[in-house]
Amino acid sequence: MIRVVLAALVAAVVAGTALAETMKLAVTTSFENSGLAGVLLPEIAADLGIEVQLLVVGTGQAIRLGAAGDVDAILVHARAAEEDFVASGDGAHRTEIMYNDFVLIGPGDDPAGIAGAGTADAALTAIAASRAPFASRGDDSGTHKKELALWEAAGIGPEARDVGWYKETGSGMGATLNTAAGLGAYVMSDRASWLNFGNKGDLVLLFAGDPALFNQYAYLPVNPAKHPHVKAEAATAVEDWLISDRARALIDGYRLGGEQLFTFNAARE
Repeated sequence: MIRVVLAALVAAVVAGTALAETMKLAVTTSFENSGLAGVLLPEIAADLGIEVQLLVVGTGQAIRLGAAGDVDAILVHARAAEEDFVASGDGAHRTEIMYNDFVLIGPGDDPAGIAGAGTADAALTAIAASRAPFASRGDDSGTHKKELALWEAAGIGPEARDVGWYKETGSGMGATLNTAAGLGAYVMSDRASWLNFGNKGDLVLLFAGDPALFNQYAYLPVNPAKHPHVKAEAATAVEDWLISDRARALIDGYRLGGEQLFTFNAARE
């Protein structure tokens, strides 16, 4: 009997040890808000015995955490900033994992008339011309970086985006969507966060489909040559899993209301 109990204890210890390895991954808020993290992380733990501890922040902050060596890898969506991260030596390399798109959300009565816009430029120009309220994340996230680039492409610089109608929340996607719902404002969101958002109120998806709204996510391990303390082996194991057919099935299969939220397109650079 004692042997049986001891064997059970040893088995429990071994099982606990198998899941004792951890790594820190800084991720964009949309990865968490979309619900995809809750799908992938338990499967990574089951398959690899690695507990991935998330730091859920905007892309800009995730990159700063990586540059400081405070995490083992980052998963973000702002290509220019990612390439700078690798060029600086802070990132080992960049691996594309999946994509979705950005969408423009607004009140159902659409006072700026963006539902009929032919391009994202035209939609943003209409919002600015009408001075309809627009909620911006204002947090240096990947979504915020993309939004600013789209305003610039539309010829609407910072001086034209005054506080009378342009509201920066300094918050994540969920909080910014809540602000938009409360103000009856327009807002740009990644599609996955929008679909998973519960407090839609009068907000509806009004514009999508412009290639300029493409939204690529990439995984970047922190460079162990610059930060020797990072868990490079665990980061590599998770990367290999994220580009596998196992991940493909889970990412492509993740749906809300019958709609696919992400499309797997993993490729190493």
